[in-house]
Amino acid sequence: MGKHDKLLERILRGMSDADIGFDELRTLLLWLGFEQRIRGSHHLFTKSGVAEKINLQRDDGKAKPYQVRQVRNVIVQYKLGERS
Repeated sequence: MGKHDKLLERILRGMSDADIGFDELRTLLLWLGFEQRIRGSHHLFTKSGVAEKINLQRDDGKAKPYQVRQVRNVIVQYKLGERS
């Protein structure tokens, strides 16, 4: 199991939303096919076929817990990261 798969599993479990690194989450979204645009401290992610836009901000090197929950909801809703 690769590092992206392990992080995806941690996010989907929902047990450590406050302990997810910002750079880890950003890299995972890129791995899932999202495109990133940066506006100041805001990292905006979009993906074709996904209606929601994801907006991340760094909080002392960590992702904000509510933003991790947003990412989890998008991953579950659109079944992202599933292996065939």
